[in-house]
Amino acid sequence: MSIKWVILDVMGVIFEVGDDTNDLLVPYIQKRNDIISAEKINEMYLKASLGEISSFDFWNELGFGSKFPGIERDYLDTYLRIDSEFVEIAKTLSKNYSLAILSNDVKEWSNYLRTKFDLNSLFKIIIISGEVGYRKPDKRIYNILLDRIQSPPSDCVFVDDRSKNLRPGSEIGIKTIRFVREESNDDFSANFEISSFVELPQAIERVFE
Repeated sequence: MSIKWVILDVMGVIFEVGDDTNDLLVPYIQKRNDIISAEKINEMYLKASLGEISSFDFWNELGFGSKFPGIERDYLDTYLRIDSEFVEIAKTLSKNYSLAILSNDVKEWSNYLRTKFDLNSLFKIIIISGEVGYRKPDKRIYNILLDRIQSPPSDCVFVDDRSKNLRPGSEIGIKTIRFVREESNDDFSANFEISSFVELPQAIERVFE
C-alpha cells in the first residue's frame, strides 16, 4: 500500500490566525512606532518570507535593529497561538500517514516556533518559503514539495485555510481540505471543509476513499 501524505499549512491551520502579517505583525510594530506604514511592513515581510533578507534585516530595516533579537522573541512568544487541538490530532494522524508542512514564512521564525512547540518530530518533510525562495500560490513551491516526498499528487492531501493556496495544489492533482476559520466568498470548492482539528481525521479518510 502506498504512503499517503497529509500536508499542512501553518498560519491559519496549526496556528490560529491566518493573516498573521496584517492581523498580528502590523499592529505589533505600529504599537511601537505608528509612523511605519502597513505597506512598508508587508514589503519587508514579503522579502523575508522569500529568503531575500534575514530576520535581523527585517527588524533592522524597520528601525528595530538595536532591539534584536529580543523584539523578535517577544513578538513570536506573545502574539502567535498554536491551536490547542493540533498536537494530539497530529500524533494520531502520524500513525497512519506521513505528515508534511508547506508554509509561507520567514525561515528563522518558522524554526523558532517549531522548536518551541516541539513540532519537528511530527513532520517528515518541511517546506518553508523563506528556505526555498517561492511562496504559495506559486506552483514551484508545490513542485518542490512533490519532489521531496516522492509520491504522486493523488496520494497527498493539502490542508490550508486559503482557497488561493489550495487551488494550485488541486490543479496538479493534490486533494484539498479547507480549514475554515472565517467565512470567505470565493468560487473554489475544496474536496472537503472542516472548522476544527477534531474533524480532520475523518475528512482525510473520506478524501482518500
